[in-house]
Amino acid sequence: MTIDIESRGNGTADLSIDGFSAEETIRTVTDAFLAEEGCPYDVSLSVCLTDNAGIRECNRTYRGIDRETDVLSFPAVEYPAPGDFDILEDMGADAFDPETGELILGDIMISVERAKTQAEEYGHSLRREIAFLTVHSLLHLIGYDHESGADRALMEERQRNILDGVGIRREEMGQ
Repeated sequence: MTIDIESRGNGTADLSIDGFSAEETIRTVTDAFLAEEGCPYDVSLSVCLTDNAGIRECNRTYRGIDRETDVLSFPAVEYPAPGDFDILEDMGADAFDPETGELILGDIMISVERAKTQAEEYGHSLRREIAFLTVHSLLHLIGYDHESGADRALMEERQRNILDGVGIRREEMGQ
């Protein structure tokens, strides 16, 4: 598994945030996500930790929405059904890194600034919020969505299972 994690913007230069390693948290939940979803491939993923200004600029440029958000997901493959890895064989080389052979999941951008605010609002740790946003975005990368009530419920269940599996629960402060 290759996870390229970079940080840009005000207050994101250090991947150790508020006493925890953002990089370790992202790797831990990504491993749990891959196991839970039954992904049969080694994967590559790009994660950018930024601030509100950085994510707002990206949201405006790529989605035409001129406001900040907590997380953006840019899938490398369009899945006809969430987590349907069987389609990848038909896609061939387009879904895989030609140098490593890894499945390219896509790109994630997280506003650490917004994550801090949300962690305070929801009454849990920043580590838990970064973990949640990572899992939420990973699910989007493989075709999950939350547009309908049923889709939302399924996605929420997947998120909860993955985070519970690594012991990162909403009510745990100070993690």
